[in-house]
Amino acid sequence: MITLTSDFGTPYPAAMKGVVLQRTDAKLVDVGHDFPRHDVRTAAFWLRETLPYFPPATHLVVVDPGVGTDRDALVVRAGEHTLVGPDNGVLLPVARRLAGEDDFEPRDDIESGNGLETFLIDEQRLEPVEPTTGTAPVVPAGSADRGPASTTFHGRDVFAPAAAAVHEGDPDRLESLAVLEPTDDFVDLALPEATVDEDGCAVGEVLVVDDFGNVITNVPGSYLESRDQIIANDDRLPVGDTFADVPTGDRLATVGSHGYVELDVNQGRGDEAFDLEVGDRVDLESAPATD
Repeated sequence: MITLTSDFGTPYPAAMKGVVLQRTDAKLVDVGHDFPRHDVRTAAFWLRETLPYFPPATHLVVVDPGVGTDRDALVVRAGEHTLVGPDNGVLLPVARRLAGEDDFEPRDDIESGNGLETFLIDEQRLEPVEPTTGTAPVVPAGSADRGPASTTFHGRDVFAPAAAAVHEGDPDRLESLAVLEPTDDFVDLALPEATVDEDGCAVGEVLVVDDFGNVITNVPGSYLESRDQIIANDDRLPVGDTFADVPTGDRLATVGSHGYVELDVNQGRGDEAFDLEVGDRVDLESAPATD
């Protein structure tokens, strides 16, 4: 199986699939191609929360605002999974979870002994991408050290062929693939963590807002245990186990499926009701009892 994730929308993912299918008969599964454009951190969060539900697979990820620059192309082996994508940090949070190392601290030396291995893709060694019929498009030939890929579509010309090569190779001996070179020099990314003090005050931020408008914070869901109400950014809110614990259109705090505190609206948009967006600060505290 090869999964595909990008911020491409349509039709660009189809070209990536075409390249993969030229080279392998892998089953292709779309994770999504409507991630926020150029938003590496949001993509990293959703990958971390989604890919662990897959059986062992090769995961092709292209959220790549640095396409065509000197950023590297990376492969990460994480447990029984392999991730292929740009070296901008997008692969690291999910790689740690897939390897069972969610508490792994960001650092610059991931070694094979801890379930994670990192490799650079040698773009010069990749088999050039060409259409199966007709003629190849006229694109710049690329630089001498980065191969013949288009400078604007590495999803098709670099990452798709690399994912096919990884899928067809021995997952336990990636270093044997001619297109890969072991490395311990890569861009890391860790999602921010909230702080909770002894007085029960939590300071966090909005990690993501989903398509329903649910505001997913980085405050652990355990914060809501034994609390019937909280104060969120100066607003008193009920704490509910389900959206239906409050009337339609009312606000609440709850624990989402990702295990974090969410600020939501029953059948409405929490981001609008709380006037919050990704990266905004969130302050939570216990609500004093009322008469």
